[in-house]
Amino acid sequence: MLMPPFTLHHPNSIAEAISIASNIISEGETFDWVAGGTDVLPNYKWRINPKPHVISLANIPEAKQLESHEIGCMTPLSSLTEANGMHPLIVEAASKIASSLIRKSATVGGNLCLDTRCFWYNQSEDWRRSIDWCHKADCGTGADCRVIPNQNTLCVATYQGDLAPNFMALGATITLISPEGERVIPLHDFYQLDGMKKNVLKQGEFLLKVTLPSDAFELTGSYQKLRVRESWDFPEAGIAITWKKGDYKSLKIASTALESIPKLHNEQVDAINAEGWSKKESIIELAGMVRKSVKPVNNTSLPPNYRRSVVRVLTKRALKNIGCE
Repeated sequence: MLMPPFTLHHPNSIAEAISIASNIISEGETFDWVAGGTDVLPNYKWRINPKPHVISLANIPEAKQLESHEIGCMTPLSSLTEANGMHPLIVEAASKIASSLIRKSATVGGNLCLDTRCFWYNQSEDWRRSIDWCHKADCGTGADCRVIPNQNTLCVATYQGDLAPNFMALGATITLISPEGERVIPLHDFYQLDGMKKNVLKQGEFLLKVTLPSDAFELTGSYQKLRVRESWDFPEAGIAITWKKGDYKSLKIASTALESIPKLHNEQVDAINAEGWSKKESIIELAGMVRKSVKPVNNTSLPPNYRRSVVRVLTKRALKNIGCE
């Protein structure tokens, strides 16, 4: 399928990128930011919400920053290695994303800002037309949601990024740049429970970098992922867990690919800690609580009941991997 026409912009600095974005907005037109393009450009080929302008972040020096505690949005996933000083949990998560070839092009920023997915949405234009479109890509028709009909108020497309829950479990913050300036927010506050809105990015704003807290390397972690195939596929469920070894109050659990957002499960961890940790029994109870707290819907490759049941297995496996017994 041919790529739809668009104007590609190549700014060489943050100021130039913001200037281009501001000019496009002032002219009443729309655009997408692009990093590696492994998600945006295939969607364009399928005519999934293409824009007339695309602004590349590839030439912005600050976007290529790669340090142990600060990672630029243009950092390829293949560069998230122990040799480059990355946290072992981030190394583990990155190694489970897609294939080695895709990881050379796919980026940290792209994975964190990944578009939500749904098998009614991620299809060709002809296929979507044949079912009279869907709520997220309705082509101006006002089409109904195919997953939860008769409620054109909320898109339930699923977020299926791998890095987000791992960075969240490590307490990461992100730096956002817009025409209004710079702001820093916790990564867990970045996402919105709406498959169309997806995150809190304002018009003309982009994610510049991820920052880990100074004590991140004191945390031990594990990432467990359910996918149809061991390489290539997006997660059908993912659980990331960190803690300071021996400190149950420091335990953090985050999930992905189960709702429209990745999310932390602090409430469940706090409930177990309030009771007092009792090793094997607490692991079983906590895994069950995390399972009950997620609400997958029928819009990915595997049935929601199966994905939800596997959450308990993934949680128990990750807890045991970090020695939380």
